[in-house]
Amino acid sequence: MIQKGNLFFPLEETKNKARFNDEKIYEEVGKNPIKFWSKVAKELKWQKPWKEDFIHNPPYFKWFVSGKINLSENCLDRHLPERKDKVALIWEPELKSEEVVELTYEELFKKVNKFSNALLKIGIRKGDVVGIYLPMIPETVISMLACARIGAIHTVIFSAFSSEALNTRLNATTAKILITADGYYRRGEVIKLKEKADLGIKNSSVEKIIIVQRLKEKIIDNINNKENNFYFDELVKNENENCVPAEIDSEDPLFILPESGTGGAFLPILHTTGGYTVQAYFTGKAVFDLKDSDVFWSTADVGWVTGHTYSIYSPLLNGATIVIFEGAPDFPEKDRWAEIIEKYNVSIFYTAPTAIRMFAKYGAEILKKYQFKSLRILGSVGEPIDESTWKWYFKEIGKEKCPILDTWWQTETGGIMISSLPGIGPFCPSFAGRELPGIKIDILDEKGKSLPTGEKGNLVILSPFSPGMLRDVYKNSKAYIENYWSKYGKNIYFTSDGAFRDKNGLIKIVGRVDDVIKVAGHRITTVEIENSILKNKKVEEVAVIGVPDQIKGEIPVVFVDVKDNEEKEIKEEIINQIKKDIGPIALPKEIYITDDLPKTRSGKIMRGLLKKIITEDNLGDISSLANEDSVQKIKDILKK
Repeated sequence: MIQKGNLFFPLEETKNKARFNDEKIYEEVGKNPIKFWSKVAKELKWQKPWKEDFIHNPPYFKWFVSGKINLSENCLDRHLPERKDKVALIWEPELKSEEVVELTYEELFKKVNKFSNALLKIGIRKGDVVGIYLPMIPETVISMLACARIGAIHTVIFSAFSSEALNTRLNATTAKILITADGYYRRGEVIKLKEKADLGIKNSSVEKIIIVQRLKEKIIDNINNKENNFYFDELVKNENENCVPAEIDSEDPLFILPESGTGGAFLPILHTTGGYTVQAYFTGKAVFDLKDSDVFWSTADVGWVTGHTYSIYSPLLNGATIVIFEGAPDFPEKDRWAEIIEKYNVSIFYTAPTAIRMFAKYGAEILKKYQFKSLRILGSVGEPIDESTWKWYFKEIGKEKCPILDTWWQTETGGIMISSLPGIGPFCPSFAGRELPGIKIDILDEKGKSLPTGEKGNLVILSPFSPGMLRDVYKNSKAYIENYWSKYGKNIYFTSDGAFRDKNGLIKIVGRVDDVIKVAGHRITTVEIENSILKNKKVEEVAVIGVPDQIKGEIPVVFVDVKDNEEKEIKEEIINQIKKDIGPIALPKEIYITDDLPKTRSGKIMRGLLKKIITEDNLGDISSLANEDSVQKIKDILKK
């Protein structure tokens, strides 16, 4: 890329090859976003045309009203005339001794059809909820696409969630069946998933269970209710390879993804078929410049929305090849992720800042044998990426040629809302970019007034809301209104994120509004403090939380993972850096040095959990953490 000051612009070669390379698109689309989304939708296959583009009855809205579309058909059938022999999916198992699975579009089509017919045979119908409690294996993708094909609503539950967490999610969505596995591998260990599933379905709505024999274990013979348990392979063995895609209304539910909503409450987020399909298709095409030749690897597990939209649906809608990996990106060797990129000629790599910092922690030395010549676009997701991490990603992995796409979006939005486009730019370290064409964003003060350039405020989304945004909270419309439409009224969606826009029109996310610390009446975001600390090259990762203080109301506490260094020295350096960047008002009450911070499998640091550890609150279910033992380590540090 070409650097001008602190901004980066695409190389001429990148610009010329990009689908979108003219800045005029923002102005043109801005004149009539509804017409724009309608034009995009017509690029997909519709079973029946829609009657109205957009209907808004605040706080509810609909897109492509009365139109009929099938997501599975658009991911598979639509590509068969030209891409039936093209590889659609590559599965890399954690164990290198096992065979890689590659499925062409035609092979994936047939497997999805067979499982669709199997689901119908055991009584699943349009509108039924199907729980999917699986690791990153091909059957997970097949299950999701099969549900979409017959009109069943899928709810994917992260395979690292505990039995209790599984039970909560199954009951919240009233799932009729559960698809799970006997187990899987994680960091060399065998995870007995079926055992967790058996506990999780107790006192739930689940009537039947389908078992993928990932470990080749025979389970059904050893249980009492054999008649309600089925092996995946046996179910599909004699099924027909053709299943007519169900006629799905644009506003029919596609999936429910229960997780913490923007307000922190547990919310089963509901997405519908037509709008989500259009948005997933367009954002892949625009943000990642997806082309037929691309091999796309999103490291996100399907248990999260990034796994839904960009690990699976968006690349398949655009006819690309997806890579899915069962294991951890640094196992069994620290460079496993780099090895996978080169092995499959990955052209687009999408991961979390936490993962990038982990790669950086291992040092650039281990990357010397990798050229990363196949890479052309790099993406970041999950949390704002700080400047030093951005620059390391750009230099060591992107080799200073790949655009770095920092993407902002939420489970609720279904797809990317803010990012620079690779053929247009500009790109600025730690800035997400501009709202995408067709998206209307504003930054408001507490009273709802639009703020000028440079002033921090609340990030909101305005009508016409993007087609892929949530339609409701499943069976809880009150929570839908309270969480998203109460701050500024029913016409403005409140994201619960703070942000500001710079003179170039680029938006910087400064953290959750609920991550604001009020120190002696002064509002300071934890992200500001974290970004300051991350400027220190010895710092690998950092998490800042606010804790109660009798004098100042709240005061920051810092948890920091550093390279080998004198504890006293690094603490002094952190204090001096915060003084320089923010001022004494932001100085922490304590700085704790640790070699591990609690994270989800998607790479997010659990700052709320750190706060509970400090305040000795009930920690709740922590089984979904990627590193559960980190909690005890931090408790031990606090006792010193």
